[in-house]
Amino acid sequence: ESLECLDFINDRENLIFMGAVGTGKSHLASALALKACQNGHQVRFYTAARLANILYEKNKKGQFESFIKSLQKLGLLVIDEIGFVPLHMEAAELLYQVIADCYERRSVIVTTNLEFSHWNTVFIGKKVTAAIIDRLVHHSHILIFSGESYRLAQSMKRAGKKVTE
Repeated sequence: ESLECLDFINDRENLIFMGAVGTGKSHLASALALKACQNGHQVRFYTAARLANILYEKNKKGQFESFIKSLQKLGLLVIDEIGFVPLHMEAAELLYQVIADCYERRSVIVTTNLEFSHWNTVFIGKKVTAAIIDRLVHHSHILIFSGESYRLAQSMKRAGKKVTE
């Protein structure tokens, strides 16, 4: 209920959704992003890989600062799927700059299938990983999603089988 009220945005708090694939993390992040838009907040939604690629390209073209300024207008930034694709060091450092810029200024929702102890496989460097986690978890609500993949369950249901078969 408190998530639905979007108080976390006004309070500049973060949400971190952790759990296995197919448990509804991205679905809830999308729903909250849509509700935030409907309530007048400016929102952007990226996968971690897409945002890292954009940051890398903007930096190469000398447009990184202007992109950061565009993000500063947001009430909410959603970074989906941290953990699916490892990021090279420069992209990880640029993503850190975005997260550091958001720190205590705007809310971030992160979805991930990895526990924090495995984030070094995504961000490669231990210092960058620790800094990103530190900024995200301070002023955050961490929600753990459990259960089986709803996609697998739906597929098995269509096939007339139980998930455990």
